[in-house]
Amino acid sequence: IPRDKLIVVTGLSGSGKSSLAFDTLYAEGQRRYVESLSAYARQFLSLMEKPDVDHIEGLSPAISIEQKSTSHNPRSTVGTITEIHDYLRLLFARVGEPRCPDHDVPLAAQTVSQMV
Repeated sequence: IPRDKLIVVTGLSGSGKSSLAFDTLYAEGQRRYVESLSAYARQFLSLMEKPDVDHIEGLSPAISIEQKSTSHNPRSTVGTITEIHDYLRLLFARVGEPRCPDHDVPLAAQTVSQMV
């Protein structure tokens, strides 16, 4: 499984996609992440059970998105449902660099006297 990528699991109904994704990969990724926190931080979190596998290597901390829909709005996206959209918007607004779409040069703020 590639690291630092968005991973999608597909397959026939009943083939074990959810078990692999949620019960094995996500559970172990979260368990390892929580174990890496301080004892103080761990007291506020519940530790997931260790999956029934022989060996998992190189697994990064993981997030998952529930399969059920909590919104019936047709304009909802993964970003709006998980509320990560707001944080990404802030991140890009603060650290992003606006560039000219035609010439790919950085855009700089101008004073009123420069514009007139």
